[in-house]
Amino acid sequence: MIKFIHTADIHFGMENYGRIDAQTGIHSRLLDFKRALDFCIDTAIAKEVDFFLFAGDAYKTAHPSPTQQRLLMQCFLRLYKANIPVVIIVGNHDNPLSFGKAHSLDLFNEMPLDGFYVVSKPTTIKLETKNGPINIVGIPWPTRNTIALSESHRYKTAVQLTEYISDAVSKIIAQKAAELDPNIPAVLSSHLTVSNGIFSGSEKRAIYGTDPILLPSQLAIKPFDYVALGHLHRYQNLNPKGHPAIVYSGSIERVDFGERKEDKGFCLVTFKDKKETTHEFIKTPMRPFIQIEAHVKPGPHDQTQDIIAELEKYDISGAIVKILYHLPPGRVDRVDLKKLQKYCADVMYLVGIIPVRKPAERQRRTSMNVEMDLPTLLNNYFATKPELADKKEQLIEKAVALQNELDQEAEVSES
Repeated sequence: MIKFIHTADIHFGMENYGRIDAQTGIHSRLLDFKRALDFCIDTAIAKEVDFFLFAGDAYKTAHPSPTQQRLLMQCFLRLYKANIPVVIIVGNHDNPLSFGKAHSLDLFNEMPLDGFYVVSKPTTIKLETKNGPINIVGIPWPTRNTIALSESHRYKTAVQLTEYISDAVSKIIAQKAAELDPNIPAVLSSHLTVSNGIFSGSEKRAIYGTDPILLPSQLAIKPFDYVALGHLHRYQNLNPKGHPAIVYSGSIERVDFGERKEDKGFCLVTFKDKKETTHEFIKTPMRPFIQIEAHVKPGPHDQTQDIIAELEKYDISGAIVKILYHLPPGRVDRVDLKKLQKYCADVMYLVGIIPVRKPAERQRRTSMNVEMDLPTLLNNYFATKPELADKKEQLIEKAVALQNELDQEAEVSES
């Protein structure tokens, strides 16, 4: 029985919310991501897994800081000391845009240590584990920079290049699969986009139009027993009723408020034989992201208390909190921001206290022209003022009377 951990999208360097930790001098969000990865590694060691598979995007950018590199090195060296091999697939965030530069995970490839396998080009690894051999086909993020520089592709559009890359990756996977021994357990691991995958959070706002996209049928092929993917941040099995499972393990921590309702974690995969492969999704410790929407009541009263009453429904201690409060139409904003900030003293980070007003309804302009007489003009005007409906006739009558007086005075002046 072979067991391994499948994880992805560590994203060290994601520091969009938080503050510098006073004890370590490290950003609190970086510590959150390290805590999640440490939990993943603790599980790998406790379960005595045969290997650790990381499916790409170790950092937020291809140029991580020395602090981020040190923390990731510390985590992965724990696996090395426990004699757990580490297979690393290079993701899109790990790749520099410039041709010829080293990617952010090259360091693990250069270390004079056995047990680290960095996949920066399509590769088949036959791993001899303590419980038997297993084949791992690794497909890194398919970059387009070298292809775009090729003479044969110079005049292709971005869409044509994307279609070419998708087709090429599919053919490489099929070729690698055909070369495998069907009697040995096999894993396909890649960092890419699958057509029926569900995006989450910030991914929905990102532009993925140039992502090479593959179909599930191009991945779920023999002799693969499990497809381990990275890139999409939500845990999902894209082939729940078939074999093999096509699994995004998702990110190990929440990235933004779009992911606030999602559980984060990793997968523990077990091969019992070629016919029975199972995986278990295990949650990591996650920083709570809480978005509170309070509605200020109409009428003269303490607006701040309406918001605090909504806050009292949540455990906000240690959380990342965003407060939205809805004001009734026409109401002056009298919310005491300092009082709310004091109430939120125990949160890890208060993103903002944001008023929300319903857009005022645009009133339709009445149809008026110079040929209309005064009563008609006034009648059309008051039709747009329902609050004056009970006084309309009286106001029109007085306005006409005033106009008649002005006309009489004008006639006297002329004579």
